[in-house]
Amino acid sequence: MFESLKKKFSGTIGKISDQLSSEEEEEIAKKKAKTALKEDEKVKTTEKSSTGKTKGETVKTASGKKHKTSKKAKSDSDPKEEDEEKKSRFSFFRKKSEDEDSKEGESVDVSDDEKDSETSGADFLKDATTLGKDGEEALKGTKDEPSGLFTFATHKTISEKDIDDVLFELELALLEGDVAMEVAEQIINTVKEDLVGRKIKRRSDVAKFTRDALKKAISDILVVDGPNLKELVQKAKETGEPLKVMFVGVNGTGKTTTISKIADHYVKEGYTPVIAASDTFRAGAIEQISHHAEKVGVKIIRHKKGADPAAVAYDAVEHARARKKELVLIDTAGRMQTNINLMDEMKKIQRVVKPDLAIFVGDALTGNDAVEQARKFDDAVGVDGIILTKADADAKGGAALSIGHVINKPILFLGVGQGYGDIMEFHPDWMVEQVLGD
Repeated sequence: MFESLKKKFSGTIGKISDQLSSEEEEEIAKKKAKTALKEDEKVKTTEKSSTGKTKGETVKTASGKKHKTSKKAKSDSDPKEEDEEKKSRFSFFRKKSEDEDSKEGESVDVSDDEKDSETSGADFLKDATTLGKDGEEALKGTKDEPSGLFTFATHKTISEKDIDDVLFELELALLEGDVAMEVAEQIINTVKEDLVGRKIKRRSDVAKFTRDALKKAISDILVVDGPNLKELVQKAKETGEPLKVMFVGVNGTGKTTTISKIADHYVKEGYTPVIAASDTFRAGAIEQISHHAEKVGVKIIRHKKGADPAAVAYDAVEHARARKKELVLIDTAGRMQTNINLMDEMKKIQRVVKPDLAIFVGDALTGNDAVEQARKFDDAVGVDGIILTKADADAKGGAALSIGHVINKPILFLGVGQGYGDIMEFHPDWMVEQVLGD
């Protein structure tokens, strides 16, 4: 159930993630290009430094005489010859190191030529070490420069511009899904408030933050203070004064069937309900509720068609008091919220019986119509709670999400099938998981 809402919210999470991820990829590309440019500049600087050091250095000949090389000669020299010269110098040191290791402790006479070569090798080693330090500095500079991904992850903050378009699409989708306008607006505002200004540390945080924001927004909509039926029925059992519950709603919402489901639910909980057939407007209604009462094993109080509905309800209450029954379930005639005469009849039942609770029974499939009906009945008789029927067939979920928030009354039960046991207590956390669960 509520597949439409689930798709809408999942789509929003995906779109916001894609939006910020595309920005992330652009940011990473820019950072990588910037880092590469800096590395190229450092390499050029290092090459210039190396070339400057080689100009004007002394070169030793085989006879031990030193000659300064001119800048022109140096620039005209072949790079391949320089590489070979460097390799020969390194080869000399490797060989000399091996000779020294093999002749450890022995004194060796060194010729002038060898001294000159040794000096020349030492000079080159110094140069190589200097170049190595420059290379390390260049490498260090590269390491100190954070990569594009981590720079984005550390500094990226969700802005209103990042999510405005996606949230606007979500608001339109919610309205199309029969969510009341005030509810859709509150969801959007709550999500925006939670997301804007958040810093993203990891790429997966985008989806998590969006999901959490939506969960909070939906919970705020669904959590409404209201009566606890279990506590009230238990209190009635302890005091001996029955809990009187009047059911109201329009024609065709499944009100009569819902009353029989509630009766069966409390019979299984160990209580003894009684049903008042106060819908005397239709003869068929009396027969229908009587049939259900017999099926679930509950006593029914009934009069003839056209009898005073308030009198039937009064007799049911007196029966419950006399037999120590904890619960009186009062059926009323299904009526449109615009039918003034039938609404007045329902108000008379209230004056005579003074029910503890008035529960509105609405059809989840009617969407915003159910919300408007609940508003009218609340204005007329004061609704204390809501039962939504046919929730198992409701793909949109707009009524379930909106109705309690609009009249500020809680949803108590959901009808989820045709059998007597096909009714479930409503919990906001369950609804949140239905539309945002994995």
